[in-house]
Amino acid sequence: MENTLLFLSQQDILRCGGEDIALAVETMEKVFALHFQQDYVLPNKSVLRWGDIDSESTIGRINSMPASIGGDFNSVGIKWIASSPKNPQAYGLPRANGLTILNDPDSLVPIAVLDGTLLSAMRTGANSGVAARYLAKKDSEVIGLIGAGVQNRTQLLALLHVMKNIKQIKIADLDLERARKFAEEMKEKTGYPIEVVDSAEEAVRDSDIFVTATVTKKPIVKKEWIKKGSLYLHVGSHECEFDVIETADKVVVDDWEELKHRGVETISIMYAQGLYDGSKIHANLGEVVSGAKTGRESSDEFIYFNSVGLGIQDVALSSVIYKRALENNYGTKLNLYDKPIYV
Repeated sequence: MENTLLFLSQQDILRCGGEDIALAVETMEKVFALHFQQDYVLPNKSVLRWGDIDSESTIGRINSMPASIGGDFNSVGIKWIASSPKNPQAYGLPRANGLTILNDPDSLVPIAVLDGTLLSAMRTGANSGVAARYLAKKDSEVIGLIGAGVQNRTQLLALLHVMKNIKQIKIADLDLERARKFAEEMKEKTGYPIEVVDSAEEAVRDSDIFVTATVTKKPIVKKEWIKKGSLYLHVGSHECEFDVIETADKVVVDDWEELKHRGVETISIMYAQGLYDGSKIHANLGEVVSGAKTGRESSDEFIYFNSVGLGIQDVALSSVIYKRALENNYGTKLNLYDKPIYV
């Protein structure tokens, strides 16, 4: 057995299809199916922060996400990802920066270290793409986005991949210039014109699908704004008022136990305050993907989807990229040791 591991930079990952949203959505759909089959090991996400939960939106945090997933992936590893809100303005760096380590599933020796920043963003967008495939109206035409950061870029890519009748896209952000830059860049990338709107309310009203991907500390979305039959993809933390969730016809999540453990999302806060009974959740998304639970059943249903993000998603997508890198001889080999000192 070789005593080397493969380092894959973000550029290596791009060469392996790291920005291929179709690949990411297909991979996440398989992950959700394996989640339903319970073919995984998923310890709770561990969060390193300097203060209470609110400190994450100012100082930042680092998440540690170990996982093992079976099926065709048969992969084990960990994502270590930091989020520092000041990075873009202070240092010209992404808000989130991370690494993923993969281990050999048999010997458990480390075999790869990958840039986790791009793949983390891609799998998060792809999660919502899978959700939209099963929970949105097939003839959805209008997308509303709140938050002009990296996350809504991959959200939009995934939604445009799975929804074939989109005619209007709206973007709202507290920073109008940031929203304009988003609209310009994503129009060039997708070919779709994107309308910059003045408020979150405008982004939500009349949208068939709307997404919140922000760092807000106060709820944004109000139930009065929501169109009958829409799908709400909740990506950030406490982004909607409690009654938005209470009035949903269906509530679907990626993993209810992980949401409760993380504790920062609106639905998790409601649960902690005794205001939401987990029995009201219609399904984990894997149940819908696998056909064990229904997805959308009528064009009038308002469906709410919340994803906390799971380590099995990062390990699975990283393993796909790693295999492509091996096939194409991409990456840099690093020596762990010539000969282990102790055996």
